[in-house]
Amino acid sequence: MKNALPNLVSTAVITALASFCASSFAETNQDIEKITVTGKYTVNEVIDTATGLGLTLRETPQSVSVLTEKRIQDQALDTLVDAVLNAVGVSTKEIDNVRNTLQSRGFDINNYQIDGVPLSWSLAGDSGETIADVAIYERVEFVRGATGLLTGAGDPSASINLVRKHADSTELTGFVDLAIGSWNDRQITADVANALSADGSLRGRVVVKHEQSNSYTDLLSDKSSVLYVVAEKDLSPQTLLRVGASYQNNQPTSPTWGALPTFFSDGSKTDWPVEKTTAANWTQWETTGTNFFANINHTFGNGWMLVANYNKLTYEQDTELLYLFGTVDKTSGEGLSSWPYKSSGKSQQDSFDIQLKGQYSLLEREHDFVVGALYSEQSADTKTFAPLTNAFLPVGNFYEWNGVFPEPDWSNESTVAQDMDTEQKGFYAATRLNLTDSFKLIAGGRIASWQREGVSYDVTTDFGDNGVFIPYAGALYDLTEQHRVYASYTEIFQPQNAQDRNGKFLAPIKGKSYEIGLKSSYLDDRLHTTFALFEIQQDNLAQDDVGFIVPGTVNTIAQLAAEGANSKGFEFEVVGQPVDGWNIHLGYSQFKAQDAAGKEINTDNPRKQLKLFTTYQFIDLLPELTLGGGVNWQNDTYSATNIDPIVQDAYAVINLMASYEVTSNIKVQLNLDNLGNEKYYSQIGFFDQYRYGAPRNYSLSLNYRF
Repeated sequence: MKNALPNLVSTAVITALASFCASSFAETNQDIEKITVTGKYTVNEVIDTATGLGLTLRETPQSVSVLTEKRIQDQALDTLVDAVLNAVGVSTKEIDNVRNTLQSRGFDINNYQIDGVPLSWSLAGDSGETIADVAIYERVEFVRGATGLLTGAGDPSASINLVRKHADSTELTGFVDLAIGSWNDRQITADVANALSADGSLRGRVVVKHEQSNSYTDLLSDKSSVLYVVAEKDLSPQTLLRVGASYQNNQPTSPTWGALPTFFSDGSKTDWPVEKTTAANWTQWETTGTNFFANINHTFGNGWMLVANYNKLTYEQDTELLYLFGTVDKTSGEGLSSWPYKSSGKSQQDSFDIQLKGQYSLLEREHDFVVGALYSEQSADTKTFAPLTNAFLPVGNFYEWNGVFPEPDWSNESTVAQDMDTEQKGFYAATRLNLTDSFKLIAGGRIASWQREGVSYDVTTDFGDNGVFIPYAGALYDLTEQHRVYASYTEIFQPQNAQDRNGKFLAPIKGKSYEIGLKSSYLDDRLHTTFALFEIQQDNLAQDDVGFIVPGTVNTIAQLAAEGANSKGFEFEVVGQPVDGWNIHLGYSQFKAQDAAGKEINTDNPRKQLKLFTTYQFIDLLPELTLGGGVNWQNDTYSATNIDPIVQDAYAVINLMASYEVTSNIKVQLNLDNLGNEKYYSQIGFFDQYRYGAPRNYSLSLNYRF
């Protein structure tokens, strides 16, 4: 392992230089499609999330949705989970107050990137990854379907790319935002950028945010702090150096570990108040994430670009938790058991990425090419502390539960619960052949390796794959200047630590993703639409083996490998500014997911979703006023359990906003979420439990820009 990184980097550099020197290059002439986009919910920038070629959204042969900084501000979105809840074709399940899982097209999302560089998460984001604050990002990109060319290991569902804010301003600019909201929420955000040298070649930016809040659930409160610092230096007109760091700390008190019991002991279903909690007044779950990064970007005289990235990602967590489980006697309220847990964990990841891309001449036409390599190492360690007293006590009458419950005396001696190392390597290359002005072909592949070894809660872990080839292919054809058809295909693999009823690890998931679609623009590029048909095929997909637990564990549900898992569906998206002042982002997604026998899989993932958000500025009548609103709707879902299915009926959450510019620099904004106070589940079936989504709430902010 010690020699792997130098070998990888040297191989990548040699490959890049060989490609650079051996080809006949054209003069600087970036043939990237120039699109003038009008609207606050659309972007002009090229993206690297899917292919690495630096293509526009219309040039990318996959479904891509973007939540811009303006959209995030209009909806007062705080975390990555908030972004997922409002993005087209993706969904989330809230396991407890810290952990969330994300889904698209019927399967979990395991791939996420920061500035296009793949990074790893802990299990279900239990170190706070999914509650990462989006204040430090200028946009969030969602590429649905497999992104095996760049990410390699993962489900062929989607990839999420978080694009950091850059220090690109040579003048003092920024804002300060003060906000209050439901459940005594208080927050302050500052974002300041300026030149740090007289000639503007050195620039800096700082984002700071602090928030304190209670919750709609009893006992829970949270305090979070965010800091982001970035500096950019123009080493020459062709070379840019960017270095920075981000930090986020969350300190929830009385968080839950798990959720609410679903069944009474007679088999009937519970219906707890939305504010009901299973937390104790002494529980805590502190998470801290830090990210140090460096990036250098050099453009050669012929237009080719060399990019190198380094990221050091550290997540820490300290917990004192209480898990309640069992069934409740409907009359007495008794029957639940308790499981106290204390841990301290840390995961660290170092990742290196190098990429060379540009254009070359072939058959009197210009074509695009990219070659790159990535190497990452991740270590994850968790220590637990055994309860010496007050362990595994009966809960008593859960109807009267108020969080007052004896805290154990914890041992000072720790036990290693998790000690795992994960290594990932990848080499990739792709080209876009501009066969005619209207017809483009994209072809490429990745050689991926992924290995994990160690121990995780008494289970010896040693699995992965080496040298897996993952192909990628895409085609685009312009029917007219406004309408472009496309098709794409890629594969992906996902080593998994799921175990069957005999304790054996399941084989890696093998997946394929197919997509065809139509991307169109209207009204002089003011409005963009995308329609996509897709199919995903997977083998060895883990599914709950209801009634069986993994040998040697207490409550880990055994898994079955579903052969021929298949997801088919379509998506439709509209985004832009049809007329001055009116911004709209509308999307609808629908799919069917089943195994080879025709049995539905992952039934707690919504099959149909409609997501709409729109704003209108009264430019002629009252330009200071902007009104907006939207709706997030999903169809009914269910989750199989040992007793009866848990069903979530179809529901809609309606959100409204209004903003008013008091002066050219000062704006007030009001957001109302879940206007109809819809009572719905944010998760069903995880260990026969469920959680409620947030009821009606508001936020009111005062923003000063300079």
